[in-house]
Amino acid sequence: MYVALAPFSNTLDALTFFSAARAVWAVVVWILVLAAWGAFRAGTRRQRIVRALAGPLMLLVLGLAAVFLPRPVPRLTTPDSGATIIDYHAHTQASHDGRPGWTLGKLAAWHERQGFEASYVTDHNIVYDGSLPLPPGTAINLLPGVEWSVYGQHVVAIGPVEALPRDSFGGSTQRMVRIFAAIERQGAISIASLPEYWRNHRDDLGAFVIAGVDGFEIVNCAPKALSFPAAGRSEVLALAAGHNLLVVGASDNHGWGQVTCVWNLSHPGAQGFHTNRVFARSLAMVQGDWLPWTAPVTQPWFMFRSLGWSERASWLTWVVVILLYRAMPRRQGQSAGLGILARSLGVRRKAASDEPPV
Repeated sequence: MYVALAPFSNTLDALTFFSAARAVWAVVVWILVLAAWGAFRAGTRRQRIVRALAGPLMLLVLGLAAVFLPRPVPRLTTPDSGATIIDYHAHTQASHDGRPGWTLGKLAAWHERQGFEASYVTDHNIVYDGSLPLPPGTAINLLPGVEWSVYGQHVVAIGPVEALPRDSFGGSTQRMVRIFAAIERQGAISIASLPEYWRNHRDDLGAFVIAGVDGFEIVNCAPKALSFPAAGRSEVLALAAGHNLLVVGASDNHGWGQVTCVWNLSHPGAQGFHTNRVFARSLAMVQGDWLPWTAPVTQPWFMFRSLGWSERASWLTWVVVILLYRAMPRRQGQSAGLGILARSLGVRRKAASDEPPV
């Protein structure tokens, strides 16, 4: 269904994978262009007003559809039987910015539909210990975790997490980085979240390592985090490789999106997941490397460039069907609109025969 409806699926994905700044530019420019196109087309004043409003309204409907509308999604698969497709960072309605009604069961169903086999539950400052029951038939594991909000930084803690006195890690970077040791004492793993460590602590990442951080997010699907540039990703990867630290990708799902842009293949070791490979959709990866004002033009180009051959075939099929529909003439006296079955290719020949000879 995803491929069959590729123009619809791909367009909504392209809207989902905007970075925050690029989304603002795209929305503003497209609203102005669509409104101007409708207003300056030939027609009565009423028609021009309706057209000028219809374009921006259509854009708004597409945006709402990208956030709320259930739609086909590509399901993740792997030929590696020893790997687990896992998400390290996701939220429920328990988070202050989680979607109302986004329960543990719905979070599990969302991940299962995407093809995940497990996900950590990392609500903001609310510990999930894995003890809450899930709906019968849930096929994936929801694992214990939390996302702590401390001084200019969000820290994902996964594993045997417990409550922490967050106030003791505020006020300065020196106090904040102590949280990594506190998480380690619990037997849990600490991961610095995007975009905070890059926006607020880019010059302090060495202090993160010394204080005991276990890893870094290098891809995060949240709009603000999608602006992380490739140069920054390379810098953090080098830092992590030099100190044998974990690097992860995160959906950062809050219940608002319908499709994921990143996933992890993790291999189990003696004490948990000891190797992790991060995969991300190319449409999401390029967001941080282009100026935001280019988004109205570059986002469609990135979308088309990222299509697989099956998706391209679907697009071409829809284009051909629409062109054929519009090109076939109607019977005499039939008004424009639907009714392709009532059209006839013989109309033009009949009309020509009625003309007087020259």
